[in-house]
Amino acid sequence: MTARGLIIGAPRSGSGKTSVTIGLLRALARRGIKVRGAKSGPDYIDPGFHAAATGLPGVNLDSWAMAPSLLNGLAANTSSDAEMVILESAMGLFDGIPSEKGRSGAAADLARLYGLPVLLVLDVSGQSQTSAAIAKGFATYDPDVRIAGVVLNRLGSDRHRKLAGDAIEALGLPVVGAILRDPTLSIPERHLGLVQAEEHADLFAHIEKLADMVERSLDLDAIIALATPLVPAAGDRSFALPPPGQRIALAQDAAFTFLYPHLAAHWHAMGAELVPFSPLADQAPDTSCDVCWLPGGYPELHAGRLAASGTFLSGTRRFAETKPVHGECGGFMVLGRSIEDADGVTHAMLGLLGHATSFARRKMNLGYRQATLSAPCPLGNTGSVVRGHEFHYAQTVVKGDDTPLGQLADGQGNPLGSFGGRRGHVTGTFFHAIARG
Repeated sequence: MTARGLIIGAPRSGSGKTSVTIGLLRALARRGIKVRGAKSGPDYIDPGFHAAATGLPGVNLDSWAMAPSLLNGLAANTSSDAEMVILESAMGLFDGIPSEKGRSGAAADLARLYGLPVLLVLDVSGQSQTSAAIAKGFATYDPDVRIAGVVLNRLGSDRHRKLAGDAIEALGLPVVGAILRDPTLSIPERHLGLVQAEEHADLFAHIEKLADMVERSLDLDAIIALATPLVPAAGDRSFALPPPGQRIALAQDAAFTFLYPHLAAHWHAMGAELVPFSPLADQAPDTSCDVCWLPGGYPELHAGRLAASGTFLSGTRRFAETKPVHGECGGFMVLGRSIEDADGVTHAMLGLLGHATSFARRKMNLGYRQATLSAPCPLGNTGSVVRGHEFHYAQTVVKGDDTPLGQLADGQGNPLGSFGGRRGHVTGTFFHAIARG
């Protein structure tokens, strides 16, 4: 089976492309089409909604963080197991970083690489014919990126639809959807983006509502006809992040959720076993495992419960006496001495590393990162280069005196200094690993 593919793009975040994507995925699945969702760029949350809408795992396709062979391998695997792939852009369609050709991280890279058409979602609130100027800009900005159709979002009336739609169609761009303004279609957000799929009250009811909206407001047959075959060049997973152990104790609950689907899939493919446990349910890592992984998430929202989870704290400390424990972002915060929550209350954490963090004194840290490891750890061997990203608001208020994991650079290679911490078998960093560099 080789899928046909389509990219959902927009001028910016907040245009409604996630709601359109989720509704479209579910509406296609209702028709009996085997459809999978994909997300460009480093996003943990949207693939969870894609999976809930389709019943099939989501995937990230990141042109900056993933070497071309890995990107092609993941795209091919996704395409081979579906009839359609709907790829949702992160941020604006052309938003990436200055980098070598085709590796900016923008969804437009994927449109060029795979020849996929783009369905452009335009938030036309507060404008009418001006939307045609925006559409024309997208259609002519890059001749290798084809805008195949337009969806008008947040319309105020049928007259509004006619004014904007007629102006766009006069350019030769088909308008294949028109969505009236409806605040109930929005998905709740918090500081790192959307509220996660598993936390969304009445998740499936909301997904069905989005599918109803798509069936009512979009021309599904026309959209299906826009899609073209997704046939990546040959690829492999040689640049995938290797499993950190044979049996991996994985923290997994509302405080620890940020593990990329492609990492879990690759670790399974390599024969590793993921053994989940819930710190919020006061569970400790299984002692039969040979490594413990604390992923990112929202521990700052649950710091009080974590501090009171004696079995989790003592069991993880015992595990760390003889076996590796690694924490990313939120997991790194929990490995430290304490977390200060948004109300200014300080909660004791594992104390396996010497730093302390605060969510009360917030500052956004965001961007692609390149890490060079100075010693072996669950991310790789000495000298290994790992690509990933940072996205957090917490600040380190006590640095501690642990040995750094290595040196960090931004997405363009500009040095950022040492990063992370190491003490005995314990390692951690705010950096989220995506793939080997």
